[in-house]
Amino acid sequence: MKNILCSKIKTSTGCLPLLLSLATVFFSPVTASGMNCAENDTVIINDGPYIYFDSDALKVKWIENNHLVEENLTIFNFDKIKNRFNLLNNFNDLFNAFLIPPVFRQNYRNVDSIALISDVHGQYDIYTRLLKKNGIIDEDMCWKFGKGHLVVLGDVFDRGGKVTEIFWHLFGLEKQARKSGGRVHLLLGNHEVMILSQATSYIHNKYEKVENITGTDYYNLYSANSVLGSWLRSKPVIASINDIIFVHGGLSVDVVKRKMKITKINRLYHEKIIGKDYSFIEQNQDLLLLTDEKGPLWYRGYFFDKNFEESTIDSILKFYKKKHIVVGHTVTREIASLFDKKIIGIDAGIMYRKPGEMLIVKNGVFHRGLSNGKRIKL
Repeated sequence: MKNILCSKIKTSTGCLPLLLSLATVFFSPVTASGMNCAENDTVIINDGPYIYFDSDALKVKWIENNHLVEENLTIFNFDKIKNRFNLLNNFNDLFNAFLIPPVFRQNYRNVDSIALISDVHGQYDIYTRLLKKNGIIDEDMCWKFGKGHLVVLGDVFDRGGKVTEIFWHLFGLEKQARKSGGRVHLLLGNHEVMILSQATSYIHNKYEKVENITGTDYYNLYSANSVLGSWLRSKPVIASINDIIFVHGGLSVDVVKRKMKITKINRLYHEKIIGKDYSFIEQNQDLLLLTDEKGPLWYRGYFFDKNFEESTIDSILKFYKKKHIVVGHTVTREIASLFDKKIIGIDAGIMYRKPGEMLIVKNGVFHRGLSNGKRIKL
């Protein structure tokens, strides 16, 4: 079986990952926001900030009206940057991003309020509207969800033109949630893994212009020397809260047959897959499985395999000792429940600039959270 993490396209860095996206078969491409066009059709680019270490100094760069601005970043000029870009984090949080160890065992209990969103793909305005209308953030973009947990099921990168804004908002929101006793869980999707592995085939054309203006490959803006890049590299692939598993694509029976627990999958992605050349991955059968169409970031069998039966999901849930799996990755018209909520798909087409939906779980009861704030019991 062909491994879909890596299509054999040769570049200066060797064989890079590419998404073999089934969604492109069923949906037409979308032109996302992120660029302003003046009457003379001149494209105006604004983007950033990108904060990173260079020669042991913290630096910041951004694009303002097509011009690159670069500065050293210190505690004395941070407030200016924070206000310019509406950042929610403090100066020390930038350094702490380099100190966050990955947590492979992701198991949280006794959480009465959970909110989920997936596949926002650079659609910042839709993302923020959903969070506001569903009571996750207030009008100032700050945490409003108390001790609740917000789960983002991956695929913030690619297709849309406001990726940077979403990541910085989640970065700051994560700190605010913890102070309130809540949590923000950003899980990696296949598009995060692709960018971190230097595959940029699906970036919005705005970011191609960002590359030209900055003189930097897009993936290097998220290098391990950058705040956001280091922060992303600490994130897991799978998490569980109460009796629910959360993963971008899905857990196939093939993964269960290899007895791959959540902790092991998260560890393998962090240590053996992200940023690794395919020639390394193909030497290990576990890694090959995790990165092909039956792997947790790519699997669509729940929705596309006509032979998929309830007994199969029962065996998967039994292995992980859970009752539900919530996934993104496969686009549906609205949040979809299969086999009486044993499987719930929450990718409701935000990438195509649809209004989108969130999944809200309150005391074990599942609701569709609509873009107007209305909730419908699932």
